[in-house]
Amino acid sequence: MNLERMHKIVSIARFRNGVTMQALMDELEVSMSTVKRDIDALRDRFGCPIEFDRDANQWVIGTLLGGKRFELPGLWFNSSEIYALLAMQSLLSGVQPGLLEPHLQPLKDRLELLLGESIANAKDIEKRIKLIHFAGRRVKVKYFEQLTQAVLERKRVVMGYLNRDKNEMTEREISPLRLVHYRENWLLDAWCHLRNELRSFALDAIQEVELTDKTAIEVGKEALAEHFQSGYGIYAGKADKLAVLKFSKARAQYVSLERWHTKQVSKWLEDGSYQLEVPYSKDHELVMDVLRYGSDVEVLSPPELRQRVADQLCAAAKIYA
Repeated sequence: MNLERMHKIVSIARFRNGVTMQALMDELEVSMSTVKRDIDALRDRFGCPIEFDRDANQWVIGTLLGGKRFELPGLWFNSSEIYALLAMQSLLSGVQPGLLEPHLQPLKDRLELLLGESIANAKDIEKRIKLIHFAGRRVKVKYFEQLTQAVLERKRVVMGYLNRDKNEMTEREISPLRLVHYRENWLLDAWCHLRNELRSFALDAIQEVELTDKTAIEVGKEALAEHFQSGYGIYAGKADKLAVLKFSKARAQYVSLERWHTKQVSKWLEDGSYQLEVPYSKDHELVMDVLRYGSDVEVLSPPELRQRVADQLCAAAKIYA
């Protein structure tokens, strides 16, 4: 089933107030059997009132019940575009099983309907594309849906939020700004009315959610970018420090292809090692990323970051001493 071709059949038949089979074959440059299959698909799959007028020897398009004009669905894709959308759907559904399916499944069903005879290839996508997730924390579907609604409808939310480090629960009224999927986990960027500042909240730490009728406050794009993107990772804040990291020759080939920060600066050193400079505000996440490279990275500056990494390595080494 070719969607573009069916669209042409409807357009030609309607514009000419009827069209012969031969005219369709000539116009579309296909065989009679192909045209017949497309007409059957128009009638059976999309409910198109297309019929053959024997007296005029033409295919004509009538009206729907109630005299309404038949229209094909307004969004049209070719097969490759549909496969791309189905692949995206497959990847999104892997973010957390069950979290997005209620919203994505109707779209998937619609796209597969449009593919028609090529549905077997669509089913193959799930076997041919694999996304492996690791260490993602589960989020309650109900809370995710409520927060998505609040973000899109620009409504404030009252929520219970658990600080796991302190094992402390607080009630927060927030103006949600955007949902963020970062390193396998969902975060909510919001204005916290309790702290009176921008904050990021982990969705897995949210214990209860109540939507309100209050209108959420807005924060400009520039203010958001300065707060959430200036620093390194999710530990936001205006970057006021610069980390200088030196990676070994063995690891340099890999790190040189990575983007740690939008404003990073890098260069190759004469000995084949690789130097990377990244701005940051708080060092929590940066320390974790440095530690995962073990002896293949050295913090050159600032001194406090170098010492913090050294302390962590010494503490780890004591466990195995």
